[in-house]
Amino acid sequence: MAIQGWEQGSFTSDGVTHDVFRRGSGPGVIVVHEIPGITPRVLEFAEQVVSRGFTVAMPLLVGGVGKAPSSGYIARSMGKVCVSREFTAMATGTRSPVVDWLRALAKQLHGEVGGPGIGAVGMCFSGGFALGMMLDDVMVAPVLSQPSLPFAIGAKRSADLGLSAAELDVVRKRAEAGCQVLGLRYTGDKLVGSRFDSLRNLLGDAFVAVEFESTAKSDHSVLTEQRQEAGVQTVLEFFERRLKI
Repeated sequence: MAIQGWEQGSFTSDGVTHDVFRRGSGPGVIVVHEIPGITPRVLEFAEQVVSRGFTVAMPLLVGGVGKAPSSGYIARSMGKVCVSREFTAMATGTRSPVVDWLRALAKQLHGEVGGPGIGAVGMCFSGGFALGMMLDDVMVAPVLSQPSLPFAIGAKRSADLGLSAAELDVVRKRAEAGCQVLGLRYTGDKLVGSRFDSLRNLLGDAFVAVEFESTAKSDHSVLTEQRQEAGVQTVLEFFERRLKI
């Protein structure tokens, strides 16, 4: 399961352990893969973050490494997300427990590399996790790409941001204090639901939405499988602006 050029290790918090791949130097950025796993396109994006002068930590939460998506592979990884206690796939107003694991990883990474704080990008099922990581001041550059949990079944889930009312209030106050949130999506992506409206209502001008017109029903993965180069560059520039102060 090794990735050439990357240091493979693991991180444990509150009894939960995941493999973590690390490469680069400079301020820290956590890249959280989408379903089905760390695909070649996810790795390509992570390599670009490294090349711009960042230390990237890339945990493996489901699936494997280096395997391209297929219908069977996607279904197996989706099944794990649905049944694992680490992910809140259906409940509203509830933080996925894996967010706390990611918060601990962010604190450790920041303690090692320093800088003004940590950046993070989540995609698809992990798309909203960086918002929950804002509960800690160490998260200063959160990126939400096509956030898709809880699954957008019904109006309430479609609008839900995966945090409690009290947690959303903390996030709102951090945004008011100057922490911007970057979001990316295709306009026709039904998996995102109405979350961008929720983010605008919560964060106001602190939410920077980057939206691309859908050209196919399958358009979903802005930074990887249906890659938009303008979106990738916007993320990289956001990290540079927020982390290289």
